[in-house]
Amino acid sequence: MPSRPLTLMAVHAHPDDEATGTGGVLARYAAEGIRTVLVTCTDGSCGDGPGGVKPGDPGHDPAAVALMRRQELEASCEVLKISDLEMFDYVDSGMAGWPSNDAPGSFWQTPVQEGAARLAELMRHYRPDVVVTYDENGFYGHPDHIQAHRITMGALEMSGLTPKVYWTTMPRSMMQRFGEEMPEPDPAEAAALAEIGLPDDEITTWVDTTPFSGQKFDALAAHASQGENIFFLKMGKERFGELMGMETFVRVQDATGAAVPENDLFAGLR
Repeated sequence: MPSRPLTLMAVHAHPDDEATGTGGVLARYAAEGIRTVLVTCTDGSCGDGPGGVKPGDPGHDPAAVALMRRQELEASCEVLKISDLEMFDYVDSGMAGWPSNDAPGSFWQTPVQEGAARLAELMRHYRPDVVVTYDENGFYGHPDHIQAHRITMGALEMSGLTPKVYWTTMPRSMMQRFGEEMPEPDPAEAAALAEIGLPDDEITTWVDTTPFSGQKFDALAAHASQGENIFFLKMGKERFGELMGMETFVRVQDATGAAVPENDLFAGLR
């Protein structure tokens, strides 16, 4: 075992992303004594405001939303027992096609090299053994998720470090189940949902986080201002635990030689 703590670094785009795709592994590895570092790239200011007011509508104050979402993120980190929270506070770019994509200072408009240099500095500081982020399409095409992927891969190259690197994903079989869970499933929407993620046999890493699904649910619930947009909360905690207990990844960099499929992000490191 190394003298420094084993470290997991998750790089996410917005407050609440940490809970959706990686809440289980963050809680599980924290419980195992691993240092967990969360890097959140944007301020979340394109989220809903109080009362569900939408971006661009009267009464939506981006600065107030950003402050509220920071407080919610800190509460989520407390639930997940995250060791270190690092926030870049780039301006939220909004969903694909929104005018906010083009706003000066938005994350989407930030040069990749700039964001990558900031992240590389954090990587050199924390020296993560495992890094988790999104794939090149940001899992579902969100500009800020794509940008988080780009700066992460750029930072890894700049830092010269060789941690195990994973991209979050979902098995297609699970996406199909989510489609079936929708209260009034729209066939086209359910079909589109079923195309997100990867065929089950292309997933390299299946981590059972079932004992931590309650924490994951509570971390998502901490982002109360965005509750209208968080489909998973509508399931209730019991059903959520049944469906969301397994977190899945594609391993894209590894120097340990650990065999795949694997059931532990730290396989080969301990």
